[in-house]
Amino acid sequence: MSNFLEDKRTVLITGASSGLGAEFARRFSKMGYKVLLTGRNAEALESLSDELGGAAWVRADLSTVKGCLSLYAWARAYKPDILINNAGMGIYGEFSEGGLGREIKMIDLNVRAVHILFKLFLKYFEQRGRGYILNVGSIAGFLPGPLMSGYYSSKAYVIRQTEAVWAELMIKRSPVKVSVLCPGPVDTNFNHNAGITGFYKGLTATQCVDSAIIGMKLGIPVIIPSASAKLVAVGSKLCPTLIAAAFCYAAQKGKKRI
Repeated sequence: MSNFLEDKRTVLITGASSGLGAEFARRFSKMGYKVLLTGRNAEALESLSDELGGAAWVRADLSTVKGCLSLYAWARAYKPDILINNAGMGIYGEFSEGGLGREIKMIDLNVRAVHILFKLFLKYFEQRGRGYILNVGSIAGFLPGPLMSGYYSSKAYVIRQTEAVWAELMIKRSPVKVSVLCPGPVDTNFNHNAGITGFYKGLTATQCVDSAIIGMKLGIPVIIPSASAKLVAVGSKLCPTLIAAAFCYAAQKGKKRI
């Protein structure tokens, strides 16, 4: 990892249309990296590309297998060295009341797409003998999540998958490095897209991205960018499930639908 910041290489960022993805793009661009952008909002991607001086971008729907495979084929031509596996979404409401179609789309994006891109780029990076993958999870993945059960569960998958692959790579001393970013609330448009307004003041996207890049440089497998989120992660291991679920329910109940 000594050359992580020194070598100016190429980074692919999914979910780059807004929020954390866009902030990752700005940060890596300032560091001198060639930035590859992808997301579903072509207008936002084009605007961000212009802001960054003409970054390459492609619109992709990663909720489909075809979209994931097409993105991989497109990105390979640029020989990326880093994948920021960031695309994701959330849905608010009781599990019995939610629309199945939208929930499946969330699972396809949060789990299947992350899994596909993680696997394809890991194999590619291992063939090249270098590379770094940051999967974007959430502190939610450490907890049961009444009123957002699908989202919390999907992030638990991302955390456990990354931890397991991290161990595999460490055991065989692979030069490829992987981490999972697990922030608490971040001030982005996530809540709006999930159909809710939140009442928690979160980290700024800049603070979260800066912490993530420091964690990547240090090779930390699970990057938790705030003291309050670290407290939640530790508490989740000590707290009985019923109490943790009640805490999460109370937190989510305080949000309002929009």
